[in-house]
Amino acid sequence: MNHPLVPFASVFVRYMRLSDLEQVQAIDHMSFTLPWPNSAFQYELMQNKDSIPMVAEINLTNGEKLVVATVVLWKIMDEAHIATLAVHPDYRRQGIGQKLLAKALLEAIRKGARLATLEVRAGNEAAQSLYRRFGFEVAGRRPRYYKDNHEDAVIMTNKNLDTFYQDWLTSIAEEDPNPD
Repeated sequence: MNHPLVPFASVFVRYMRLSDLEQVQAIDHMSFTLPWPNSAFQYELMQNKDSIPMVAEINLTNGEKLVVATVVLWKIMDEAHIATLAVHPDYRRQGIGQKLLAKALLEAIRKGARLATLEVRAGNEAAQSLYRRFGFEVAGRRPRYYKDNHEDAVIMTNKNLDTFYQDWLTSIAEEDPNPD
């Protein structure tokens, strides 16, 4: 069931909380054939000092808040590694993942990241397209990386997390991709 278009200004990006875990895990299970174990997100929140776990949430008409996207970055030395990024299937293609990724990368840069990297399934063209829009380029492949179907992983990297890129990220995080 697709939900109505979410007003961009009503999408709020913030750090993940323990109270988000049930919604975060549900999004992960809906999005990936190899979801993270349920304990993994709790580990990111409670124990991994290098983790930047964030969510995008919206306000529903009944006043409740709903987590609609999640990202976990690891800030290791001067590198931001995008460990996972997922948007609830009912809320995709509305710019929510783009806003979340921009805010997460800005946070990683604020913490000292100078480059960013990730692995993405070779067949996941939608994700690769998003990352290319963010300046990521193919840097290599990991053959048979995914255990479920032995699909290759494409390694993508962005080595240009400079001031101009930060300004661009800020504009992406604030720009409504669906203006009326």
